Amino acid sequence: MLLDFNSEKPIYLQLAEAIEDDILRGIFDEETQIVSTTEISVNFKINPATAGKGINLLVDEGILYKKRGVGMFVSSGAKEKILNKRKEGFFEGFILSLLEEASKLGISKDEIIKMIERGNER
Repeated sequence: MLLDFNSEKPIYLQLAEAIEDDILRGIFDEETQIVSTTEISVNFKINPATAGKGINLLVDEGILYKKRGVGMFVSSGAKEKILNKRKEGFFEGFILSLLEEASKLGISKDEIIKMIERGNER
């Protein structure tokens, strides 16, 4: 898990994304416990409230859940929720702007596909 303290992205969002990345990579499997907010705040030297905000964001999205007195756990179906959320973000953040720019430049669907294939060859 890496946090970039020079990034303009808030630390709590970076933390939430880093935990999501760890879930996607299988570091945290569904129904397993993750590290505590205290451990996170000590390891990264961040405010415990910042760590808690990142964790609570994932709780609100149904990716994590709390077992009272035990800690935070990865929810069943968390990996699929993360994939769906990120695919939608990819579509909205990249594909729509790509299509808009392609339209301005008169680039056809076939030309876009050829460009993507050319990029995959690298």
